[in-house]
Amino acid sequence: MDWLAHILEAQARYARCLDDGPLEAWPDFFLDDGFYKITTADNHRRGLEAGLIWADNRRMLQDRVSALRHANIYERQSYRHVLGLPLIGARTDEEARSETPFVALRIVRDGPTDIFASGRSLDRWRRVGSELKLAERIVVCDSSRIDTLLALPL
Repeated sequence: MDWLAHILEAQARYARCLDDGPLEAWPDFFLDDGFYKITTADNHRRGLEAGLIWADNRRMLQDRVSALRHANIYERQSYRHVLGLPLIGARTDEEARSETPFVALRIVRDGPTDIFASGRSLDRWRRVGSELKLAERIVVCDSSRIDTLLALPL
């Protein structure tokens, strides 16, 4: 399997889903028992488990989307993800790891476009039929400071 080509496509589809929606499709990028966490570089380096967002299955991700749509109140905003090239790590026929740098721009409806976050995603991908699914995504933000509510996933 050409892991690089498949991961590039999966990453592009993931970013497009977050940036342009529908957000309800975001959990479908993960296995049923997929893990998702956003943390800081310092916490990651120190091996601290807590995250700004932490979910250990797809149902938790679906709940997050539901809360964003129906329960949480936050300033209307969107993101634009700019991705670097993934570095492919350990791989087998069925699974591969990758590290992908990113910058997320935050766009406020009637306001400026700002750099919201930068960092890298540490991913474990699993082949499911002809698709790749995330078994794990750990988003490691470069800064420990988040200027506003982390409403949407990265």
